[in-house]
Amino acid sequence: MENKNVLLALVLMVMVWAGFNLFQSPSSAPSSPEVTPATAISQVSDAAPVAASAPAAAFDPAPDTAAVIRDIVVETDKFQAVFSTAGANLKSLQLKGFRESREAGSGPVSLVDPDLGQPTLNLHGQGDWQFSEGLRFTTNLAEDVLRVGTGDEAQLVFSARGPDGSVVEKIFSFAGDRYDFGLQVRIHNSSEQERQGQIVLTLEQPWDEQHAEQAGRSFVGPSMLIEGKVKKFKDKELQQGPVRIDNGVAWTAFEDKYFIASLIPLERNGEQVVLEMVDNRIANRLLSSGFSLAPGKSREFSYQVFFGPKDLEVLGKVGHDLEKAVNFGFFNILAKPLLAVLKFFHGNLIRNYGFAIIMLTALIKLIFWPLTHKSYKSMRDMQKLQPEMQALREKFKDDKERMNREIMELYRSKRVNPMGGCLPMFVQIPVFFALYRVLLEAIELRHEPFMFWIADLSAKDPYYITPIIMGGTMFLQQKMSPSTMDPQQAKIFMFLPLVFTFMFLNFPSGLVIYWLVNNVLTILQQWYINRGGKKAVAAS
Repeated sequence: MENKNVLLALVLMVMVWAGFNLFQSPSSAPSSPEVTPATAISQVSDAAPVAASAPAAAFDPAPDTAAVIRDIVVETDKFQAVFSTAGANLKSLQLKGFRESREAGSGPVSLVDPDLGQPTLNLHGQGDWQFSEGLRFTTNLAEDVLRVGTGDEAQLVFSARGPDGSVVEKIFSFAGDRYDFGLQVRIHNSSEQERQGQIVLTLEQPWDEQHAEQAGRSFVGPSMLIEGKVKKFKDKELQQGPVRIDNGVAWTAFEDKYFIASLIPLERNGEQVVLEMVDNRIANRLLSSGFSLAPGKSREFSYQVFFGPKDLEVLGKVGHDLEKAVNFGFFNILAKPLLAVLKFFHGNLIRNYGFAIIMLTALIKLIFWPLTHKSYKSMRDMQKLQPEMQALREKFKDDKERMNREIMELYRSKRVNPMGGCLPMFVQIPVFFALYRVLLEAIELRHEPFMFWIADLSAKDPYYITPIIMGGTMFLQQKMSPSTMDPQQAKIFMFLPLVFTFMFLNFPSGLVIYWLVNNVLTILQQWYINRGGKKAVAAS
């Protein structure tokens, strides 16, 4: 490792290639609870029955289950949702602040797509509770549209009578300026005998070839927070059979690169979660603990539901550690502060994420200036020793052990550290990986324009201009770096800029801008040291 160019090339290749193929590929975070396959979902939990305490007077008379099916539109500042009285489930949800693409006429992002015909937040009973997901409900609204503005709150109440003598209510609570909303399920035993069982609330996610293709680029699928750790489930695991988690689940969700749909049980008293692939969908079932109800008694179950962006600030306001769904990999502890600084620049100094990336790159370069300076000095010292080192190699070419001893003695006598050019580079690797993941996955860069032809920092440069310029700056940087390679090695490594240019052609523009600016700043630093800073180098 005597040559800095060799080390730099190897480090860059390892960083980019490993980062793209290892860190970018979806992976399952470790989780301590046992995850077991389930061949069937038990009809009644083994947990001890819980006596109900709510009085029967809390319920209105049960409606006629033969009611006409209606769609109820809920309009808030954040989303438009459509609920159906057939099952009181969610059949459509579109986010108002996000579009599917930057193309003209592109519609809003659909987290529940009505065209796929797969509603979610389905509810059914097990054991003595025999109501199904298709139970007909009536609603407390006379109109078909519920508008909830900023600062306002409203409820949408569905109620139905099941064939088992139960009265079922699903109560949705909305705030005009939030992505999350409350869901309360109330079961009332209106029969003349005690009943027991459990209820199952299900998130449904369509799964087809398109979803599988997306999962190959970034994680798409179900995830959970189990005992404080996020566990992501790949479709291959679910193809082997249902998976059951018996306890410790704080939330369960479906997520993709930028968005998440999550179901949070607010009463963690024995709930189970079962993931199951059924036909062209994945069912994410949350099973309540087993409970029994005497005649005239009731039981309530409370949940929090979130459909929205994987934005750390937004998720943090929801609570329940939902922000842990945003994870930038092994160097997550560095990535989140870097994202916070990037957002600070964007929010307080310049309203353009492209320039915010440039400012962050300059800040990182400034922080690492002393290390880079030390690395450069070490490489210059090593370069000066090359004639003496070459003489020792020739003199002791038949005695490798003696040659190594003599070279080490030369290092000591000249006070040169052969690793001095390497260690500062390795210190910067974690920062590179962290920023690499932020620029690849942060929703803040989604559809954010820079200038001129770069209209989306999260997408590739449509004309490949920035990757080509980046390759040119890398070539120039190599030419300016001190080199001790033989001519044959130098010719081989001159191809690296070309290799990196092709690698970066399809990378997000934000990442290419970072690397390009970093190269330019490195060139300026080397120029300064070579031309204007020789006295400073000698003095140090």
